[in-house]
Amino acid sequence: MPQSVPAWLASSLKNVRDGHGKLTVAAMAGERELGRGGFALTSPAFADGGELDPSFTAQEEDAVAPPLEWNAPPPGTQELVLIVEDPDAPGDVPACHWLVWGLPGQKGKLLEGEVPPRVGKNAMKNSEWLLPDPPEGEAAHDYVFQLYALDLPLTLMPGATRNELVAAMNGHVIGAAVLTGTYARHEEEDEAWDEEDI
Repeated sequence: MPQSVPAWLASSLKNVRDGHGKLTVAAMAGERELGRGGFALTSPAFADGGELDPSFTAQEEDAVAPPLEWNAPPPGTQELVLIVEDPDAPGDVPACHWLVWGLPGQKGKLLEGEVPPRVGKNAMKNSEWLLPDPPEGEAAHDYVFQLYALDLPLTLMPGATRNELVAAMNGHVIGAAVLTGTYARHEEEDEAWDEEDI
């Protein structure tokens, strides 16, 4: 197990690699917060550690964010925050694919393609779901969905950066849950040509 990934986090991640130590959850939560009270994040579209359907990636033109569901967060939760990161991207910080806050502090879900209440800037400086698009030929990248339960409501305006969001969350995370989807670009298959087509 890579040393840069805390043991409490490694046990909740699939196929742990060095990059996982860069995830926001490694800095913002601890053993006490992760999965506290059975707090869990799931998706009807993929299993934890499973592959994302192309309809949620750059492989398809009309791709959208995947559906997500979560059970009741720890008592005292005022708001939920979702951060999705690719720890396999190069650099000191993982590529940010989605920043969402303003979610009610209770059991809930986001439907496929639903626009959340408040969205911040992803790695491409857009306020939307950044479609997974790892370089062709690379091993599958992990896309780690991290849901945080906060003990206060945030006052951040839409369009905030990850640094601004993390700063606002600091010291207020009372629960966390993680869910990992994977994706590797598949080479487009050349269409078979009939001699008649030439």
